[in-house]
Amino acid sequence: MEKFDVMVIGAGSGEIIVDYALSHGMKVALIERGPLGGTCANRGCIPSKILLYPADVAEMVRNAKKFGIKAKIESIDFKGIMDRMRGIVAEDQKRDHYVKQIPNLKWYKGIGEFVGDYTLKVNGTKIKADAVFLVSGARPYIPPIEGLDNVDYLTSITILELEELPKSTIIVGGGYIACEYAHFLSSMGSKVTIVQRATRLVKEQEPEISGLLKSEMGKKMDVFTGYEVKSVSDQGGLKEVIAEEKDTGKESRLSADAILIAAGRRSNSDLLKPEKTGVEMDAKGWIKVNEYFETNKERIWAFGDAIGPRYYMFKHVANYEARVAWYNAHGTLHPEEAHRHGHGDHATKVAADYHAVPWAVFSNPEIAAVGLTQQQAKEQFGAGKLLIAKQHYKDTAKGEAMHEPAGFVKLIVEKEKQKILGAHIVGAHASILIQEITNIMNCGDGTILPLYQAMHIHPALSEVVSYALGNFQEA
Repeated sequence: MEKFDVMVIGAGSGEIIVDYALSHGMKVALIERGPLGGTCANRGCIPSKILLYPADVAEMVRNAKKFGIKAKIESIDFKGIMDRMRGIVAEDQKRDHYVKQIPNLKWYKGIGEFVGDYTLKVNGTKIKADAVFLVSGARPYIPPIEGLDNVDYLTSITILELEELPKSTIIVGGGYIACEYAHFLSSMGSKVTIVQRATRLVKEQEPEISGLLKSEMGKKMDVFTGYEVKSVSDQGGLKEVIAEEKDTGKESRLSADAILIAAGRRSNSDLLKPEKTGVEMDAKGWIKVNEYFETNKERIWAFGDAIGPRYYMFKHVANYEARVAWYNAHGTLHPEEAHRHGHGDHATKVAADYHAVPWAVFSNPEIAAVGLTQQQAKEQFGAGKLLIAKQHYKDTAKGEAMHEPAGFVKLIVEKEKQKILGAHIVGAHASILIQEITNIMNCGDGTILPLYQAMHIHPALSEVVSYALGNFQEA
């Protein structure tokens, strides 16, 4: 049995731990079935955004007539778009070869399973480490729908293998992945139908933003919210879905060439079996940790998608969690970070800070948010303690020029200290606009004062954020 100083299971944000450990001269085992980079680089963020940009371009062409420009799409090379995406992803995967040559690092390419305390078995080999980091991630959740096992269906992984565009697609789910692929497929020319169990698309978002998203997406596709998929069957090559409206029991019979299941994520712990090394999980298999990313088992930490949706399942969050977990495990920073921050070792552990986590959905329209929703803020601070402001894109010079009548910014501020608690944006470039607010929430006392004081370029879309400051109302 080979022994290591550090064992890292998962080469997404787990690579940050590998880098830190190697920089401190440690012997490291990396377990990843490959390729390196995890879900984001190979099956998630990167490939999907490579596909979504052509979808945005196609929509720009279709909407050019609003600006007096006559343009049309003669054809869409769907295979070419897919091949470009796969080519970019494959190019990044070439670094796998070089990782195998790094001193003090051994990559076990396979699925590991714990067989004892701090002991993992992978590809028939047992390995052990003094410190273990569980970054095992998640995979698509496949709901127990009658008949689904007998029908070919797509997931967020297998959709990346498509060679031809389905003429029509039913998407089961209404979260981030569902809305982004609905935008992509419909923009490419597929007739899309969304069937969402919840009463809103992207149910975590503010109700008025979810409502606007449904309204705008409904102009290009059929959107059923509050519907439960009861069964799926193959009817002469077409996939038939029977969905029931939850409030009324009314059934709708839908059919399409393809079905995409985008109903959430599930833990990979059933493959890893961390319970065999004494690590506790919740009822759904997500690894349980405290605010320091410590599991109940000494010298074992977990972060990223492995700890589940009660945290934030985003790549940028996992990268942040990796740095916090390493610091709490070893009390040190990466040498380059230590030099930059002027310190290296520290005896105090650091709790994760999630007060200003930004996120975006690259749908059409785009949505983005940071911090609390209005309901969450009300629950924490109480009625009458908040200020709420809205500003529509159309009421700014750039927004009017861009013909953005529906988009808006919503700010949520604590009344007494004027601290920003949250912000929510729907419309063009929402993912860019949210960053200004995110930065303010992480600087100084996190109040709206810097937004008041800072000059905003006129006429730029960022004025929609500053103009919102003149529209506060008590809530």
